[in-house]
Amino acid sequence: MEFLLFLAAKEKEILNLINKAEFSVEENTPLCLISNNFVGFVKKRQRTVVICTENIKKRNGYLLPGINKYNQNERTSIAIRKALRHEATHVAQDCNNSQLLNVLPKKKKMHEWYKKSAITRSTNIGNIKREREEEAYYMEDRPKMVIKALKKYCL
Repeated sequence: MEFLLFLAAKEKEILNLINKAEFSVEENTPLCLISNNFVGFVKKRQRTVVICTENIKKRNGYLLPGINKYNQNERTSIAIRKALRHEATHVAQDCNNSQLLNVLPKKKKMHEWYKKSAITRSTNIGNIKREREEEAYYMEDRPKMVIKALKKYCL
């Protein structure tokens, strides 16, 4: 799996915890072809996390020739890590009987403008409650919190 090359230590730990929670991880499945906007998702019934590495690379200009080549590669790495953390949050939610983890501070409900549009897209694509997506978008920037949630609810 190519996305493994982009992971840092925290994300490798998250991946290990996902596996311990008896979820499998796949990359670039046919569902990723539905839209370039798909960067990852959880197939709950199959207990599978999917990372759409090719979509992430395309969205971030990975390996396109040009002046900003290294910046594009770093953006791709960050996006893959965030996608894994986001989907791992959904794994923790599923381990918590599909309930929220209640980690989102009450006063922090409003996300930055780019996350608001992403939350709207995510809830429109799948049958996902807005609160679950808000929590996952909040957690995707907090790998330590994701690790803590996976340990608490899945192990």
